[in-house]
Amino acid sequence: MSDLISADLVRLDAELGSDKHDVIRALARVVGDAGRATDVDQLVEDAFAREATSATGLPGGIAIPHCRTAGVAEPVLAFARLAPPVDFGAKDGPADLAFLISAPAGGDNTHLQLLTKLARALVKPAFTDALRAATSPEEVASLVTEVVGAAPAAKHATPAAEPAPAAPATTATTPATTTPATKRSLVAVTACPTGIAHTYMAAEALEAAAARAGVDLQVETQGSAGATPLAPETIAAADAVIFAVDVGVRDRHRFAGKPLVSSGVKRPFDQADAMITEALAYADDPNAPRVEGSGSGAGDASAATTGGSGESWAGRTRRVLMTGVSYMIPFVAAGGLLIALSFLFGGYEIVGPAGDIAKNNSIWDLPSTADLPHALFDSGLMAYIGAVLFILGATAFKFLVPALAGYIAYAIADRPGIAPGFVMGALAVDLGGFGIAQSGFLGGIVGGVLAGVLALWVSRWPVPSWARGLMPVMIIPLVSTLVAGWIMVAVLAKPLGWLMTQLSDGLNSLNGGSAIILGVILGLMMAFDMGGPLNKVAYAFATTGLAAAGTASDSPELKVMAAVMLAGMVPPIALALATVMRPQLFNLPERENGKAGWLLGASFITEGAIPFAAADPLRVIPGIMLGSAVTGGLSMALDVAVRAPHGGIFVLFAVHNILGYFIALFAGVIVGAAAVIILKSIGGKDPELADAEQPALVNA
Repeated sequence: MSDLISADLVRLDAELGSDKHDVIRALARVVGDAGRATDVDQLVEDAFAREATSATGLPGGIAIPHCRTAGVAEPVLAFARLAPPVDFGAKDGPADLAFLISAPAGGDNTHLQLLTKLARALVKPAFTDALRAATSPEEVASLVTEVVGAAPAAKHATPAAEPAPAAPATTATTPATTTPATKRSLVAVTACPTGIAHTYMAAEALEAAAARAGVDLQVETQGSAGATPLAPETIAAADAVIFAVDVGVRDRHRFAGKPLVSSGVKRPFDQADAMITEALAYADDPNAPRVEGSGSGAGDASAATTGGSGESWAGRTRRVLMTGVSYMIPFVAAGGLLIALSFLFGGYEIVGPAGDIAKNNSIWDLPSTADLPHALFDSGLMAYIGAVLFILGATAFKFLVPALAGYIAYAIADRPGIAPGFVMGALAVDLGGFGIAQSGFLGGIVGGVLAGVLALWVSRWPVPSWARGLMPVMIIPLVSTLVAGWIMVAVLAKPLGWLMTQLSDGLNSLNGGSAIILGVILGLMMAFDMGGPLNKVAYAFATTGLAAAGTASDSPELKVMAAVMLAGMVPPIALALATVMRPQLFNLPERENGKAGWLLGASFITEGAIPFAAADPLRVIPGIMLGSAVTGGLSMALDVAVRAPHGGIFVLFAVHNILGYFIALFAGVIVGAAAVIILKSIGGKDPELADAEQPALVNA
């Protein structure tokens, strides 16, 4: 892999644009001009998507935009020494050294190992100083090739790995210094969303800090190059644990009971010594005062917590709810689409006789369609298929709230929280069978949080070593289910049931202006973050209502589902239309994304708008929110109803008032496209001019 980088992939003292997106586009074109990209636009799109998750600027004037992409067939690095420097989001200012790291979507482990070596080298001043002093592209290519061709800097997560060499502490790490007689031991996990660069750079920084403090440190890098899990005996012997992560830690339960310092993956780049110090301080005194950290990205949080996740309340709430909703959605999609198909084959009347048909009939003994006037082709076979599909869909829907609650608890307490969480979710919907009001999805959220918090609390109990193996499989689920279940049944069932009844009654009473206002609000939520927390809250509200809805077309739950689906379809289609109406307002990658936006929007995949919003959020997001609000309000005003939770225009068979469906959709798309065009025309940069300038920039 000596051709990972070559002289034609290097630009020295180049002016590649005024912001990071310009630099990424320029470096992607460098890769394309060198014949190393199969699809430059795809490379740009994937790099932008990664950049949108968290900034890739690092302390010391370094930027490492990176991605896994189908736009390259083999790993490739493009490098620019920027003049002037460009802001990539680092706290200490703009970057003058920028690497675009591109790994193929299906790249093997060997490729990714090479990229991790580069990531590790970037935290070493000697390497970055050499890059700044290089006088030719050939010299830069040689420096990088030498780094990626060298032996790995350290071994991770293997019992036999040699500890980092001890050295006298050179920074303010007094609590971390140790006596030769009692050398301390720590373990760490690093992980970032892409798993290519930050994961390994954080590991390198922590290892260097541990070496300065004279501490043994074993790091498990949960990245794209694979992870060798820390040995159980290594974890057991460790005094404390460090998490430097922007995503969930795999098999987190392994570290239960250990003092924990946790932060975002970027914190070790400039505070690694402090993290080692804090870890040892908590090992010595778990009740020591907390120190606020300065992580970044999705895992930013208070840097030190004992046994906690290390996230802020806002970040933790977002992660917990998104985890529950994300695991719930497959049940919604499978169950909802199966029920919609059952209506297509058997007619809406299939709800009543479905059980009798499945029990008393078979494919060789087909049912009569006398009581099923809307069965497809008036066929007994279609009625039988519809009955089976309805039973499958209704069964899948029964897991909707339990899955929501179970995985909310999982997000809080890891695997020990799943069982009590599922039980609390089932209680939320099954108490009606015992004459107690159902609390529905509200009860599922509350029960999941309650189960997760209790499971996490029980997991922290100090227990004898012989009982540790029983904790995750018996003691934690038993105690947390018992306590949470008693609270749900004896304390929370009635107030939550009353609240859910009021919500349901309020929804059923909506008409006229109040229904339109609800549609507008749901539309704004669907477009604001295009698949993020607000979008998912609106979607969960609609789909959980759909699970309890009747079959009548005037059911308010079906109208809410229609408003949410239509509003979610608007952003990608509106932006696709805008790229056709005023292409000069969009650069080449955006115009290519617009072509895909038609199908993505028609399929109810709101995320198709994200590349546009990431590039120009202040102009794009308000425009598409306006379009979605118009669609949501019109959908409610026109009494559009949808019996399927997903599918867009491909589930028209489940739509009531198809004419109103398309009127609402077209109106929102036109308003959204017009709003985006107007906003981008006000003080915006000319993307066509920028595109025209790119070749000159990248060859500077």
